Amino acid sequence: MYLEKFLILVINLDRAPQRLEKIKLQLDRLGLPWERLLASDGQQLDMADPSLFDNKTFAIRHGKTALAGEIGCYLSHARALERLLSSEAQYAVILEDDVLLQDDLPDVLIALDKRSLDWDMVKLSGIHRGHPLSLGKLTDQHELTVMMSRYTGASAYIVNKRAAQIYVQGLLPMRIPYDHEFDRGWHWALKIRAVLPTPCVHDQVVQSTIESPANNRLKFVWYKRLPTLGWRIGNDCRRCIYAMKAWFRIKFI
Repeated sequence: MYLEKFLILVINLDRAPQRLEKIKLQLDRLGLPWERLLASDGQQLDMADPSLFDNKTFAIRHGKTALAGEIGCYLSHARALERLLSSEAQYAVILEDDVLLQDDLPDVLIALDKRSLDWDMVKLSGIHRGHPLSLGKLTDQHELTVMMSRYTGASAYIVNKRAAQIYVQGLLPMRIPYDHEFDRGWHWALKIRAVLPTPCVHDQVVQSTIESPANNRLKFVWYKRLPTLGWRIGNDCRRCIYAMKAWFRIKFI
């Protein structure tokens, strides 16, 4: 059975049982076996711990102070990757508990298994346009793509064990938010892809547990954000070159 290859993990905080129930109903409807992964609660983490968080680099790259919830989210995803490495599964489908699952998700997973040599991590949802380059048909309705520009979000993605091992060895300490870090394929030497149209979407109704009115984030004044601008320009240029190389290899080599 193909589902034995997939470890489906739902990241969920103890204080968010309603979210867990909502995604449980979706997964059960699709016939997908799943496992809850207890999220790291940022409110209980030490943001001054240098093994968890590199405050100086974060300020340079992100231009603002970090939220405790961002660190909790980052560590939760790192734990999900470790869970894959301790399992017999070939891939982990990692879901945040506020994602909405489309009916075509099982078909997309089957198709990704068949094209496993073409990816290490695939985004199943995303924010921003991304300016995709098609790497070919995945199903009759979906394409496997590589993004030329920023395509953030980490609410749903699939990762293989090779990628999980590489991530686990280098993710900590946190230097930028997780969804900005894990899709930097050129940095990790990984095949980072995305599925379009996405088989999972962000729930715009549910309030984020990372950012809320209670959070106190400081955005630096414009001149202190100049290093951030420089870093982002360099990052975006590398992303574009990375995408064009990936597209060229698939199409012509």
